[in-house]
Amino acid sequence: MTSRRAILSIMLASAFIPGAPLAALAQDYPSRVIRLIVPFPPGGPTDVIARIVANSTSPVLGQTIVVENRPGGAAGTVGTRAVVSAEPDGYTLLLSIVGSLTIAPTLYKLDYDPLKDLAPIAIVEQNPEILTVNPAMPNSLAEFIALAKSNPGKVNLASPGVGTLPHLLGALLQLVGDIRLTHVPYRGAGPAITDLLAGQVQVMFNNPSVVTEHLESGKLRALGVTSDTRFAMLPSIPTFIEQGYSRLSASEWLGLLAPAGTPEAIVQKLNSAVNHAMQAPDARATLRKLSVEPKAVTPQEFKTFMTEETRKWARVIADADIKAK
Repeated sequence: MTSRRAILSIMLASAFIPGAPLAALAQDYPSRVIRLIVPFPPGGPTDVIARIVANSTSPVLGQTIVVENRPGGAAGTVGTRAVVSAEPDGYTLLLSIVGSLTIAPTLYKLDYDPLKDLAPIAIVEQNPEILTVNPAMPNSLAEFIALAKSNPGKVNLASPGVGTLPHLLGALLQLVGDIRLTHVPYRGAGPAITDLLAGQVQVMFNNPSVVTEHLESGKLRALGVTSDTRFAMLPSIPTFIEQGYSRLSASEWLGLLAPAGTPEAIVQKLNSAVNHAMQAPDARATLRKLSVEPKAVTPQEFKTFMTEETRKWARVIADADIKAK
């Protein structure tokens, strides 16, 4: 922690008076524009949802939230590092994904630790992943696994890149199904889905927001969903748990975080504002059009969840012997 950040933390801590309500510290917050950093390029799914968060939460806080895209580095490390090194005053926030926050720390040599250097505020949305295949593939998960077993290495598994959630879910599918697929990493979901539709690759885990249209048109087929119960927006897709693969339970999620050391009162105020904004009918309707569901949790629940996710994906990376490239 820099000396300036240390001084700020001491000043803020000194504002506490025994018996005074915690909310008193956040009474004047926010008094200026808040930066919401997205560590990915404009136009992508994270950026789109970040702008929904900003537009919905700004009126609740009574202050403008400006989205700033800071792409670069493995798993969005450039933008994340900018938040880690920012003043812990609640005016620089991060909106990022499971891969950057709970997979990258194991896979890459980072100069920061998301669990120690960031303060979890809220989970903005949480959705399952869907195992999608080209229609030339079998109709069921059991038939697909049988085909893959009889043709080791001949079925191509696409992903948006090494270390992404779809990549690790594909690795986990191979572990639990005792099959061997050939991983084909792409630079983003767009080109991967293009090749999946064309049959150049045969299977891929995808977010519902990306593939719902293709599933409804019959251009792709779904073999399973990673939620614990059936996904409300696509209820005909069986869960992996139903099909005997309980370890294939996971979700794609977006989290809002601040630099470590941000006063608890400010974290709580942001949590309350975001949860309220994202549960409002207009925001829910906008997210539903993207096949996305909001998720309301406390900062402590988010911190516990991040810790569990980090352990979970570290185990998969070790079991599948995944190396960063």
